[in-house]
Amino acid sequence: MANALKVDEYYTYTDYLSWDEDERYELIDGVPYMMAPAPTPMHQGVVGEIGRQIDRYLDGKSCKAFRAPIDVRLNAGEADDTVVQPDLIIVCDKSKIGDKAVVGAPDMVIEVLSPSTKNYDTVLKLGKYMKAGVLECWLVDTENHIVRVHIGRGAGRDEQITFGWDEEVPVGIFPGFKIDMKKVLDAVK
Repeated sequence: MANALKVDEYYTYTDYLSWDEDERYELIDGVPYMMAPAPTPMHQGVVGEIGRQIDRYLDGKSCKAFRAPIDVRLNAGEADDTVVQPDLIIVCDKSKIGDKAVVGAPDMVIEVLSPSTKNYDTVLKLGKYMKAGVLECWLVDTENHIVRVHIGRGAGRDEQITFGWDEEVPVGIFPGFKIDMKKVLDAVK
């Protein structure tokens, strides 16, 4: 089925569920986007170390962290035509955690940028996250060793703050918690 997809047709989450699982897609406004090949060791190392720090912080708390691949249905209840698979998400509203997907905007999204997906992640997906109501979205740039933190302000508007990999990056949805980017960099050296 995946090879039969046509970008000039409109698809929904119901269509998405019927596609061949051997090929991974995301769905943005009814348009399928084939996902990049397997992530690099650098990408996986960054996701892994950030995820470990988040897991340690969340231990015993009600919020849950998830790593890709996990479907996030951003427009559920509306057109239901947008399904993404961020690298990491945090969900604090357990009613959003469904059997097959997270339904609605996560509280936090982290995307680790790859050269092949950088524009897609920073323009198309970031806009969808902010419009859907994600409170905080991190774009981790492994080439330039920076983290761009976008803080949702509603109605698709957001504030952006940039941090270097030699800093501790505060997690805005959890006051006092910071991700130590030096540890992340050490984990991938």
